[in-house]
Amino acid sequence: MKKSFLILLIAIFTFSCRNDKNEITVKEIKNPASAQGNVGKTNMPEITFEKTVHDFGKVIQGERLAYTFKFTNTGKSNLIIDGAKGSCNCTTTVPPKAPIKPGESGEITIKFDSKTKSGPVSSAVVVSANTYPVHTIIRVTADVKTP
Repeated sequence: MKKSFLILLIAIFTFSCRNDKNEITVKEIKNPASAQGNVGKTNMPEITFEKTVHDFGKVIQGERLAYTFKFTNTGKSNLIIDGAKGSCNCTTTVPPKAPIKPGESGEITIKFDSKTKSGPVSSAVVVSANTYPVHTIIRVTADVKTP
C-alpha cells in the first residue's frame, strides 16, 4: 500500500508541476535507457544527500521551522535540479537553480509551517533531477504539540 501511495504521489507531483519556458526541465534531458531497460548510468550525475530525513522533534503548533539538506554530485556530469515539491502546503522548498558540477555540493532548504498540524507529522519532498532514478525523496518530521 505504501508503494502504491508513493507512486501516486510522484505521479501527482510530476504532472502538476509547471516551469517557466526558460528553465531546463527533466523532460528535456535524455535518459539513456534501452528498450530492455538497461540504463547507461556511468556518465550520469548522481545526487548523494548527507541525510535524507530530518526530525525537528517536539514543536509548538504555529512554529515555522527550516532545515537545509546538503548534498553532493557524486556522478560524472553536471547535476540539474528541476524542482523540489513538498507533499503538503505546510512544506516549501528552496532548491538550487544553477547546475552542480561533479564533486561539488549544494543545498535544498525545506521550510515547515506547523500552523495547521498536530501530533506526529511527516512531510516528504520529491526532488526531481537529471539523475537515475529521476526522483529522490527527502523528508522532515515533527511532533506538533498544541499550545
